[in-house]
Amino acid sequence: MNRLVSGFEWDDGNLAHCWKHGVSRPEIEGLFTGPVIVLPDSGHSQTEQRFRAIGRTGDGRAVFVVFTVRERGGRRYIRPVSARYMHREEIESYEEENPNL
Repeated sequence: MNRLVSGFEWDDGNLAHCWKHGVSRPEIEGLFTGPVIVLPDSGHSQTEQRFRAIGRTGDGRAVFVVFTVRERGGRRYIRPVSARYMHREEIESYEEENPNL
């Protein structure tokens, strides 16, 4: 994980929202330890800035995560908002645009 981020912020709300699509907490956290593409998600950022992360889990499954960054006690934390496995067409596009990942 990036040294600028201290960890993850989880509660029942965001855990349930991510698990609804079958993506587990370890898979989401693990996504950020490998190559990942992070893009702004300005279309859904209403009260705080959101981002989209695209990468692969430890077992190679392509995952799409929407998250925000929150500060507490002078430290920054990734707060996942939603996560899902990517569809085949998305994976093909992702791999075509990012051949080195």
